[in-house]
Amino acid sequence: MRKIDAVLWDYDGTLVNSVPKNIDTTIQILSVVAPRLTNGNLPDCLKTEEAYHIANHQAKNWQDLYVNYYGMTEEEMLEAGPLWTEFQLKNTTPVDLFSEIVQTIKAIDLPQGICSQNSSENIMGVLNKYQISSKMNAVIGYDDVPNNMQKPFPYGGIKCLEQIYDRLEKKTIIYVGDHEGDVEFARNIERELCENSKVIAVTAMYSGANTKEWKYQPDFEIKTPSELLEIINTLNSNL
Repeated sequence: MRKIDAVLWDYDGTLVNSVPKNIDTTIQILSVVAPRLTNGNLPDCLKTEEAYHIANHQAKNWQDLYVNYYGMTEEEMLEAGPLWTEFQLKNTTPVDLFSEIVQTIKAIDLPQGICSQNSSENIMGVLNKYQISSKMNAVIGYDDVPNNMQKPFPYGGIKCLEQIYDRLEKKTIIYVGDHEGDVEFARNIERELCENSKVIAVTAMYSGANTKEWKYQPDFEIKTPSELLEIINTLNSNL
């Protein structure tokens, strides 16, 4: 393995605590595509932040979350997916970066990027608010990826790396996420890259992830964002 070349981040649950906004946005989408699941019939996992965290980390992906946790039909789920960006952008519920995120991002002296299923416009607004947009060399959101190529397909990760590098050979990348799907995403990116490249999966435990029963296991787990700096320093110093 070579020294770390870049750090890619997930957004929701990794950089920001977006649960209040995500719950509110989801309820608004339900009112359009599945009004039967609103008001007194609201899914239990949308009633509290704690319940949302549990469901979100248990679900394999957003489609699984919508169908098997919210109770949507397959048709309703397919209708709801494309509405996410529009409703996220219109929603004014504030989101906050997790503690230590700003300091950690500023301390990383490597190219960085974001691969997320949130809107890239939404993400840039938060990065600008906290004055860290200049630290991100690429931001790929839901609206930058075809519907059938969303995570855990590697499309968004490859697109993010192509905005950072002219060539993708011999690269060692860290991908930080909070979900089993993020680990699978990292593995799929590595398979898509040349065989002499490596993608290291790091799971952010500070937003409620529980990796014990995950099929895809991360290479590292961090309880605070700043622990990522220790991992980078340790890996680089051992080479």
